[in-house]
Amino acid sequence: MVKAKIQEIFRSIQGEGKYIGVPQIFVRFSGCNLNCTWCDAREGNDKCQEYTALELWKALEPLWLGCHSISLTGGEPLVQTEFLKEFLPIVKTQRVTVFLETNGTLPDALKEVIDDIDIVSMDVKLPSSTKGKEYWDEHVKFLRTAWGKDLFIKAVISKDTSMADMVKAVEMISKGDPTMPFFLQPNHFEIKTGAMEKCLEFQNYGLNYLTDVRVTPQLHKFMDLK
Repeated sequence: MVKAKIQEIFRSIQGEGKYIGVPQIFVRFSGCNLNCTWCDAREGNDKCQEYTALELWKALEPLWLGCHSISLTGGEPLVQTEFLKEFLPIVKTQRVTVFLETNGTLPDALKEVIDDIDIVSMDVKLPSSTKGKEYWDEHVKFLRTAWGKDLFIKAVISKDTSMADMVKAVEMISKGDPTMPFFLQPNHFEIKTGAMEKCLEFQNYGLNYLTDVRVTPQLHKFMDLK
């Protein structure tokens, strides 16, 4: 029986993207395949708790009433795909909406669980933002797998994010579906030092090719929520 490593479980409101403000149960999976410079979820990986699929559902069930969906977040939930293959069918029998927050770099893992996921919030990892490697090929494959779901895309924008990376991101989205919602999220710690200005510049550029480009800071950070 597969067990998941879970960093925390809590009820709050969604602070990012298309469903900003809705009540959700958040399941923060421990561990990630990336190491982004601005990641806010690395702390606590050594304090996680293990759950079987049924144990996790029993922990979530008392929190569910009135919630819009269960957000699988992290870390990167798709690192623990074998667990998700056991957990998601249990959730779906309860007619619960499943919301996946993902870095969009593990398309093969997504294929194994996509049928039981309703909403996909995919980050585009811009190299100039993350200070890491490029994942354009992985992102394209991931998007192809996620088409048909309620899908939207986010990108964290820092003061160092380059226009060259934004051009690639907009091109990738426009080739797939130019109506796809694209959210530009300023790095919370750089809002007053260049990130917001970059977001507005990139929004103006993106709207030449896409129909829905929004600048949305992290609401939960301003409200001092998780």
